[in-house]
Amino acid sequence: MWECIQGREVEEMAVPIVYTLSTCPTCEDLRADWTHRGIAFEERTVDQSQAWLDEALGYDDTVPIIIYEDGRIEIGFAGEIG
Repeated sequence: MWECIQGREVEEMAVPIVYTLSTCPTCEDLRADWTHRGIAFEERTVDQSQAWLDEALGYDDTVPIIIYEDGRIEIGFAGEIG
């Protein structure tokens, strides 16, 4: 199923999608925190896939980028969810 988020059609998600960079310390903090808390998410590491990089750049040029199931978009990570 597809839905429209901020003018873009995206597949309806079961878990948040998180765009990360393998060398990003903030991304590592998010990954460690959410894994420790048992929060399910789909990680898309942008330096490992041109397609994921292109998707991420459609939102922002800073990582992490979190796309929540309800369509909210969060840029960065301050240790809190949503």
